[in-house]
Amino acid sequence: MYSLYFLPGACSLATQVLLRELDQPFELIHRDKQANFSNINPVNRVPALVEGEKIYTEGAAIIWHLLTEHPSAFLREDRDSALMDIMFANATMHPAYGRLFFLSQHDDAANRFSDLFESAAQAITALWRVVESRLQNQPFLGGEKASAADIMLAVYARWAGLFPVDILIGPKTQIMLDHIHSSPSFIAALEAEQQHS
Repeated sequence: MYSLYFLPGACSLATQVLLRELDQPFELIHRDKQANFSNINPVNRVPALVEGEKIYTEGAAIIWHLLTEHPSAFLREDRDSALMDIMFANATMHPAYGRLFFLSQHDDAANRFSDLFESAAQAITALWRVVESRLQNQPFLGGEKASAADIMLAVYARWAGLFPVDILIGPKTQIMLDHIHSSPSFIAALEAEQQHS
């Protein structure tokens, strides 16, 4: 059984959703309720996934481990493309939102950094246009079925409401996100986070 360390609404949500989709039993542990979490992950970030004596950190690595350990439709035959999609989500889209989190650490951030917020929002919008172009002839990044990268992007998309910016998402992308957000595993994951907070 796995132990998943999380923070509400953080990228650890994608790991929890995938664990549910893969029908894997796990214990959900709030990072801030764990004494000495830095012993589990020295950089003090979630997600962290523990399986017996093994500790997995870094969201994309955890996602890939779960996909290869528990074969499912979430890991399509074209593994190279699946890995590239996961890395696009984790190493390109996630850091773009990270700029907004960094800017918002100041009390008067919206006023002091309005131009920087706008620049970050435009960069994120451009990335969502890339996703929209990928979805012109298919409902999900992986084709006809949702992929792990789609789940990751659905988590990140929820972060826009935390900031004083307008991030534009295309219609096909919104349909994909709505599908993921309304899935039983996503809803159950959000409810579990609330119960453990």
